[in-house]
Amino acid sequence: MNHPALPVNAPAHAREAAFTQLLSPTRRGARLARLLAVTQLRAWSAPLDLTERAELVVAELSANAVLHGLVPGRCFRLSLAWDPRAGRLLVEVTDARGDRFPRVLTPAGPTSGPLTPGGLGMTLVAALADRWECVPCPPGGKTVRAVLTVRSDV
Repeated sequence: MNHPALPVNAPAHAREAAFTQLLSPTRRGARLARLLAVTQLRAWSAPLDLTERAELVVAELSANAVLHGLVPGRCFRLSLAWDPRAGRLLVEVTDARGDRFPRVLTPAGPTSGPLTPGGLGMTLVAALADRWECVPCPPGGKTVRAVLTVRSDV
């Protein structure tokens, strides 16, 4: 991310913006992550389509951090980085469970379906984000990153 720095007097809509928050690893923390992300994106005047997609991505990644990345006594972290010039949003959710990486599953078998719980959340993230990845976060956690860009067809 080597972008030239903007002058201090650059207009607010042209500056890169960042947001980071530690949240409790509970369902309430996951809900708060979603609400904080939407509030922050609206404050940054991000496009509505991007905000709606980001809301779903943050909800899924936060729920995964709470359900699958829980280590008692350890919080999860939500980070957003918005680059209005490029129309790009980076969403990062970091949890303490580096031994369990997410993967995209496809429905298979007679017991699978669109309403079957478990396993298809990252399929949703893959569909809404331009790309996503999971990287180790020392000393033992992981960070799931999703990049969303403004779509020109909207």
